[in-house]
Amino acid sequence: MKSLRTVFRYVRRYPRLIASYFTFNILSNLFSLFSLGMLSPFLLLIFKKQNTLSTSTSQGWLARLNPTNALKEYIFNVVQQPNGDIKALGVICILILIFIILKDLFLYIGIYFLTPIRNGVLNDMRRNMYRKVLILPISFFNEKRKGDIMSRLTNDIADVESSIVNILETLFREPVTILLFFGYLVIVSPQLTLFVILFFPLSGLIIGRIGRSLKKQGTAAQEKLGHILSTIEETIGGMRIIKAFNAEEIQYVKFESQNKEWFRIKNKVNRRRDLASPLSEVLGIVVVVFVLWYGGRLVLQDKFLNPGDFLTYIFVFAMIIQPLKSLSNASYYIKKGAASVERIEQLINEPVEIKNPENPVYLKNFERSIEFRDVSFSYGEDLILDHINLKIEKGKTVAFVGSSGAGKSTLADLVPRFHDATKGEILIDGIDIKKYDLHSLRSQMGIVTQEPILFNDTIAGNIAMGKNVPREEIVKAAEVANAANFIHQKEDGYDTIVGERGGKLSGGEKQRVTIARAVLKNPAIMILDEATSSLDTESERLVQDALNKLRSNRTSIVIAHRLSTISDADEIIVLRKGKIVERGNHHELIELNGRYKRLVSMQTIK
Repeated sequence: MKSLRTVFRYVRRYPRLIASYFTFNILSNLFSLFSLGMLSPFLLLIFKKQNTLSTSTSQGWLARLNPTNALKEYIFNVVQQPNGDIKALGVICILILIFIILKDLFLYIGIYFLTPIRNGVLNDMRRNMYRKVLILPISFFNEKRKGDIMSRLTNDIADVESSIVNILETLFREPVTILLFFGYLVIVSPQLTLFVILFFPLSGLIIGRIGRSLKKQGTAAQEKLGHILSTIEETIGGMRIIKAFNAEEIQYVKFESQNKEWFRIKNKVNRRRDLASPLSEVLGIVVVVFVLWYGGRLVLQDKFLNPGDFLTYIFVFAMIIQPLKSLSNASYYIKKGAASVERIEQLINEPVEIKNPENPVYLKNFERSIEFRDVSFSYGEDLILDHINLKIEKGKTVAFVGSSGAGKSTLADLVPRFHDATKGEILIDGIDIKKYDLHSLRSQMGIVTQEPILFNDTIAGNIAMGKNVPREEIVKAAEVANAANFIHQKEDGYDTIVGERGGKLSGGEKQRVTIARAVLKNPAIMILDEATSSLDTESERLVQDALNKLRSNRTSIVIAHRLSTISDADEIIVLRKGKIVERGNHHELIELNGRYKRLVSMQTIK
């Protein structure tokens, strides 16, 4: 099974723990066999069949392999002593007690070593997925539902834990138990064991046919759950709009439809899974009945099997039924978890289109210019940028303007390699940016987006963004960003928790914190993506003043919605349907009396 191979690929990372587990597992099973093997001399002693205790009565070379024969011989010698029956009974009981204690001790030690393997598999899967999420390109998140990604990181991992990982003990222990116990059964009675083996392929075929549909149904269940999580995430994020448009009932109907479908699929999956236990038990009892019938005939006909060994055989065989039952149940759980494993692996193996070159060039300092040479970009068959040629000199401010969908944000996103150009090349200081080390490239850039992105941390933590910097530098950055005043008014100052997505701050406050973050980074290249378009007039003035300070002595790429904010730009690029239709400074474009002037007129700028 592919899903099992995937899990074992993670398990192989713990060779010492695996070796320790198998060692103690084998010891536990051996002492379990010894304790069961003592039933034969016990029964023979009770039923006054002491003469069969001697190994001399055993027939065939297989009998000499029986690990309990030496103990039988010892007990036979004890019986010959005065009052030997009572002494032999005491020896048998003491040996059974010792063997059971050792069996359980080694069983616990084995599980002690297995626990970090089980938890390690889940930890490694979760870590690999999160690492992959961090390095996937922006385009991946534009195409995938957030709820689906969250479902893989949470519910799929939980499903793998409850299905495959939780049965690792079964998969590791039961095959060893079955092999050792079957070996013992072969030694005790090869004829009876051969008879038993004939029934197992039939049982496995029946169980396998019922379990095959679980994987398909499990995939459908997890995908439907991803849709439900996406709907919940959209509902919480868009609650203001839902209430404003009285769309509560519409959202509820959508959620209820998805929830009912998930309910239906989960019922089918669980019913198939729950069939495993009773079905395997019935098949096991059928085999036991045939063993009783055939083994009883061998005893009654006095063919190679004495009553004590036959009863021991029954006990040992009964002990095999539970491991076999566990393995049959495991096949159901593996089928159920296979869908989640595939979804996890699909995310981990998602191709990363934007990656470091094999021999990267490190961009230590931005010296001269950014140049777009015949750059085109497409999303699938949709052409977003069409043959863009542009050069941005160091220290200059270039603004991109145009209607929605003109390609402004996409053009800016190509510079830090959030996307790669479909055609053409982008050069920084004369070198194609695809040749630069990604970390060194992005270290030269700061970005302030239209929607302020803050994390559920302190104000200082959001400004520092993981950097270990003195508080004085954070304060200085906040002052440049016009954020220091409102921060000082907070009860906890820079240690104020901003809440999820900065929910405890106003729009202007959040934007100024993001600007302070960019100031602290002190990048050579600034990308400002409509940073004031969603603010009120007072907040816009404070933020725009902070942005002007931020742009000072830096190369700036500004995506402008409010054209009043870029009238002082060194060059304004007017885009329409992915093409540059006009370019020049504010006064030149006004005199041109073209598209830019019409945009300015719409915003009543004199």
